[in-house]
Amino acid sequence: MRTIVKGKNFEVTDRVRRYAERRFKRIERLLDDRTDAIVELSVEHHRSSTDSQIVEVTLVIDGQTLRSHATGLTHQAGIDTVVDKVERQAVEFKEKPRLRARPEAEKQILRRIADGTAEDGHERRIVKTKRFGIEPMFEEDAVAEMEELGHSFFLFVNAESERLNVLYRRKDGDYGLIEPILGGDYTPPSNGARPAKDRRSRSRMSTP
Repeated sequence: MRTIVKGKNFEVTDRVRRYAERRFKRIERLLDDRTDAIVELSVEHHRSSTDSQIVEVTLVIDGQTLRSHATGLTHQAGIDTVVDKVERQAVEFKEKPRLRARPEAEKQILRRIADGTAEDGHERRIVKTKRFGIEPMFEEDAVAEMEELGHSFFLFVNAESERLNVLYRRKDGDYGLIEPILGGDYTPPSNGARPAKDRRSRSRMSTP
């Protein structure tokens, strides 16, 4: 363990520095060579003489930080007190059950949950609403607009029927058109494309 002694707005004497280093050797048995103990000494004159000498300790163990402080009539007295506190903290830290290392498969699941790509079983909900103005247009205009936007579907008001339609791209590269009818019957999909006379020149429509 490495003990670093420094003063806050004053020069630490060699005598006090050696005293701190000697007293902190007491807890080296609990720690390893990678541990740093930073001991900062200061004086606050507005305090009473019995607690004006302040000792603050920062202990870094396995990447985690423990802090403690004490006051006394002298810095040596404060060091004695704070060493007892730090020793108790170090014992508790070493005895605390360490969390097991997560296997790589578990880490990947946690990453997917964090970025929203995992099937974590929670109920899906609407988290965003987008509103936009639409104007009536013909089917071939809707196709052109969808292609320009780079979307796989497009909602528009059909200028011929004056109803909301949903245009979408099929897996075969053609387009499908959904024509909702309020209160109407469900129309089974057909395999054939719509006759050319019912389509504009730039569209390739087929039912879903």
